[in-house]
Amino acid sequence: MIFFTTLFSFPLVTFMLIRDKSSGHLRPVHPWWTLARTAAAMINGMGAFYAFSVLPLAQVYAIIFASPLIITILSIPVLGERVGIHRWAAVIAGLIGVIVVLRPGSTELSLGHLAALACAFFGAFASIVVRKVGREERTVVFLLYPMVANFIVMGALMTFDYQPMPLTDIGGIAAISLFGFTGGVLLIAAYKASEAAIVAPMQYSQIIWATIFGYFFFDEKLDAQTIIGAGIIIASGMYIVFRESRSGTSSNTPVLRTRSRGGSAASFRISPFLRRAKGD
Repeated sequence: MIFFTTLFSFPLVTFMLIRDKSSGHLRPVHPWWTLARTAAAMINGMGAFYAFSVLPLAQVYAIIFASPLIITILSIPVLGERVGIHRWAAVIAGLIGVIVVLRPGSTELSLGHLAALACAFFGAFASIVVRKVGREERTVVFLLYPMVANFIVMGALMTFDYQPMPLTDIGGIAAISLFGFTGGVLLIAAYKASEAAIVAPMQYSQIIWATIFGYFFFDEKLDAQTIIGAGIIIASGMYIVFRESRSGTSSNTPVLRTRSRGGSAASFRISPFLRRAKGD
């Protein structure tokens, strides 16, 4: 699925990159950071695909929504930023929310849960790397290297047990690529038209759509622990967003300045495009 999603994304992204007027080559200025981000983006995508395939949709989103908390934590060692007591309190509360969703001890933690956690962590790390070296790297480098890596690695792995897919499945994967690309473009348009503090909380509505789609398509029902845990995670994430957006509160805004795509299995990261369009 990842191989064909990447394959179908190449034409869409190519049309988008045709508008890139900057001159230069595709060799990264920071090869090790680019390699680390590429590996993180691959693990992020694999984790998302696997988690969504085995866990209830809303539960996966609840875990992935911990990314702003992880970004806040990673900004300290990677970016050298300072995090105040208020945001630390929000991070701790959010991590408690993750524990409530996972409820260790009362339910068995599966590989799907670990995949969702990996998606949240490595997605946050990939965003932090963009913040770290984004001013010096071309947008096309950030976009194409993970795609090429997915194409090569997944293509190689696929040769071991690939079975020809029905045409309807190939059409579904093409739809994943199209929807992911469209969602990324709309998210870029939203961030260009409004402040990040307004747009970012709107992405939390994904858990509402996940609940609706899960109910109608897969007969999934939310339990109380997932609802409570998701509420804690969302509240802490929104607090961090609003805290960082307040003028004069802090010059360090790792979450708002590390804008990315929402947690999904296929859409591309928008941070590099926004950095080029807005100068940060």
